Amino acid sequence: MGATIAPTLEDLGYELVRVAVLGRDRPTVQVMAERADGASMAVEDCEAISRAIGAVLDVEDPLPGAWTLEVSSPGIDRPLTRVKDWNRFAGHLVRAETLDPVDGRKRFSGVALGADEAAARLRLDDGTEVALPLSGLRRAKLVLTDALIAATAATPPAN
Repeated sequence: MGATIAPTLEDLGYELVRVAVLGRDRPTVQVMAERADGASMAVEDCEAISRAIGAVLDVEDPLPGAWTLEVSSPGIDRPLTRVKDWNRFAGHLVRAETLDPVDGRKRFSGVALGADEAAARLRLDDGTEVALPLSGLRRAKLVLTDALIAATAATPPAN
């Protein structure tokens, strides 16, 4: 579904962070997007995205039956879903979970060191570094800290 809606978002000046479909009887399509210019998202941004994506999904009809669309910004303690997210938030605390064990475990907490197309790197609390295959990440999310709040507060607001 991401491939269906990403071009529309890009045309409007946004980038897709994540799309998820939750629920069975009346699924909810959750779309998380951010401004391509890096400015903070406003309610008006979410409204514009919702109108545009709703129209695309109505035409493409990717889900049988009725569904609900939810649009949001990634927030401060955002998920890290792309290489650029890992690189942008290098130096900040992350919690991650892998599908398969890496070095004997699936859950990790550490400081993001960046990523390339193959793996994201974390410095764990004991100082060791671990590479987590991006294709094997179940989830990765920033941890809310004072440093993260200060870094994101510097983002200019949307006009």
